[in-house]
Amino acid sequence: MNAATLVNPSIWPLVVYCLAVFALIALMLGLSYFLGQRRRDAATDEPFESGIISQGSARLRLSVGYYLVAILFIVFDLEAIYLFGWAVSFRETGLLGFVEATIFIVILLAGLVYLWRLGALDWGGRQSSLEKRKEYR
Repeated sequence: MNAATLVNPSIWPLVVYCLAVFALIALMLGLSYFLGQRRRDAATDEPFESGIISQGSARLRLSVGYYLVAILFIVFDLEAIYLFGWAVSFRETGLLGFVEATIFIVILLAGLVYLWRLGALDWGGRQSSLEKRKEYR
């Protein structure tokens, strides 16, 4: 076996594409170096927004409820993508695919009910469902 038979001829477009990408990156970095700013003022490294010098800390303390609801939305929203795939291939998967999708939905609903009973979906001025359950005991 020689070296010519080991190289797959269909890989050359990928090699040319990678070389073009690296050449474009090198060109952009080189142009930004030669055309960029040469001097550094005292205000160069200061953060500002719309010309207004910031005062105080930019860090805000937000409730964990915002992040929790956002994460739960992402988790349950991504599951809809899987269900869309099943809906598109419904004729190919047949009854077995329908049963699998039903099991998938039941597992999702069980997780949603678990989070609801745990109180992960309760946030705001009301008591959480966990605190309510403790009061009833």
